[in-house]
Amino acid sequence: MYAAEVFGVFAVRGRDSSPVIAPTSITNNKCFKIAAFTTPTFRNGVNFRWAKPLTPCRCTVDSKSVGDDVFSVTPSNKSDVDYLGESTKGDLNVKMEHLEAFGIDGHASLDGPIEEVARSEAREAEDLLKDLGIASPSSSRNSPRGIFCSRTLNLRSISVIGYDMDYTLIQYSVMAWEGRAYDYCMENLKNMGFPVDGLAFDPDLVIRGLVIDKEKGNLVKADRFGYIKRAMHGTKMLSTRAVSEMYGRELVDLRKESRWEFLNTLFSVSEAVAYMQMVDRLDDGTIPANLGPLDYKGLYKAVGKALFWAHVEGRLKSEIMSKPELFVEPDPELPLALLDQKEAGKKLLLITNSDYHYTDKMMQHSFNRFLPNDMGWRDLFDIVIVSARKPEFFQTSHPMYEVVTGEGLMRPCFKAQTGGLYSGGSAQMVENSLDIHGDEILYVGDHIYTDVSQSKVHLRWRTALICRELEDEYNALIGSRNYRESLVELINQKEVVGDLFNQLRLALQRRSKDRPAQTLAATNMNDEDLTDSMQKLLIVMQRLDKKIAPMLEADGELFNSRWGFLSRAGLWDKSHLMRQIEKYADIYTSRVSNFLYYTPFMYFRSQEQNLAHDSYTHYCSQPYNENSS
Repeated sequence: MYAAEVFGVFAVRGRDSSPVIAPTSITNNKCFKIAAFTTPTFRNGVNFRWAKPLTPCRCTVDSKSVGDDVFSVTPSNKSDVDYLGESTKGDLNVKMEHLEAFGIDGHASLDGPIEEVARSEAREAEDLLKDLGIASPSSSRNSPRGIFCSRTLNLRSISVIGYDMDYTLIQYSVMAWEGRAYDYCMENLKNMGFPVDGLAFDPDLVIRGLVIDKEKGNLVKADRFGYIKRAMHGTKMLSTRAVSEMYGRELVDLRKESRWEFLNTLFSVSEAVAYMQMVDRLDDGTIPANLGPLDYKGLYKAVGKALFWAHVEGRLKSEIMSKPELFVEPDPELPLALLDQKEAGKKLLLITNSDYHYTDKMMQHSFNRFLPNDMGWRDLFDIVIVSARKPEFFQTSHPMYEVVTGEGLMRPCFKAQTGGLYSGGSAQMVENSLDIHGDEILYVGDHIYTDVSQSKVHLRWRTALICRELEDEYNALIGSRNYRESLVELINQKEVVGDLFNQLRLALQRRSKDRPAQTLAATNMNDEDLTDSMQKLLIVMQRLDKKIAPMLEADGELFNSRWGFLSRAGLWDKSHLMRQIEKYADIYTSRVSNFLYYTPFMYFRSQEQNLAHDSYTHYCSQPYNENSS
């Protein structure tokens, strides 16, 4: 069966140009016939004609029956695992009786070695995708809005997709939302007696993935091993030497919550900015003595308390609910992505820590105007859970209440029903209600710990992380490509020069002990030539160091001038944030609507993970030979 026939978007004719009925496309239970252009394009003996825009026809088609006589879907009780260890549940199969009914043996058009057949079909598929104006998953992956895979995930085998709301389904303007949170926090600090005059919200001061050192009043960026690469005390960046002297080989250990605070989400931005600014005030002695003897830990508690009350008081959320258009960034593609998933048979859940009234207002604003046929946001979700109290929602059991009125009145319940709206409860209650468990559930959220880590660790759910900053990082990396190539070239040049210098240094060392050098040529060098060569090479390396050091410091400044790239710590190493993402998120992307470009049937395959020795095993042109000279 040709890919064009599956798509159902081309009129197909034989070489004799005898007419064949054009396929149809079903959208919203309406049938559309496709008229073809007159100019033929032949592929593999079949004439594919590019279709004109869809036009409604008067026939009626039951969309639920389309393809039922041709395909079957693998159910859970008959599923297996494929060669990558993924479940085959949800895979589509061609019914043999359909092939036999039309006298097709399934092999006539696919003769030959599978390698050749696959190569031909892949080329044709690429051409058809291009003709259709659809980006292939491989090209979508190489874009700012790609979905990136850490652990192979067969989306067809997923029965339930759960979503967080804030900064996941609802994307806020950081400057607007966090800016107002900062304002309320500072107002509360001022009422507590702290000096806040002259301070303003600066979102560029911090990025997600940094760690607050509450003992030293520092904000630090660690690599994947936990070693600290950059640090800021108050609002002043520390030099590389100062970082080395302060932390040495000390590791960031996120299990020590009394000292380290990881910035898991964009909600952390306002708190971190306020804290670092107040560290400056503590250092310069402007915090009144009547507030008591404060150290950096005590100051962090005070800022956290002020921000907590900013949320609890309700003024912040009331302001956002009254003018959501000032705080929410609209995404018309988002509801369509979820609609595709629902129509593909996925059960959709909304699990949010936000309360009912706020959730309803935000979801109405972000979804209803973009949904077809007068649908509302509630129509997308099989179960909605508000005030979920994550991460405890994934860890322990709490009472569940059904929200029974528009005013938010509730009554106790013990099992969630399809279409229901609930408050509290637990993930295990959701699993039991749906009779679906573990890796058949995908949970999508923006918080590495609350959403992604805990749902995976405690329940073995599959996970997806939403990290909106990825789009800016991707573009910054593209914009920095020439800069980084120049930097790598300088480092490589120093490595070559350094290799020669080290060999000459070893030759000099052996000469001082009356031992021959590594080679005859090095042994025969006179003392003056040896020292002159070493002196010249040393000067070159020192000059290279002066050039490389500031370039390394500036690497990533297109993303953030203080901290560099989100995912990197240094030129080649991964950041601590990236290590957390790889460990806990099976896939990650910048926004939920990116699923629209991948279909609900996508098989996400993790990419090759480069190892330190890969450059030798993969790219050496000649095998190692002990006898080679």
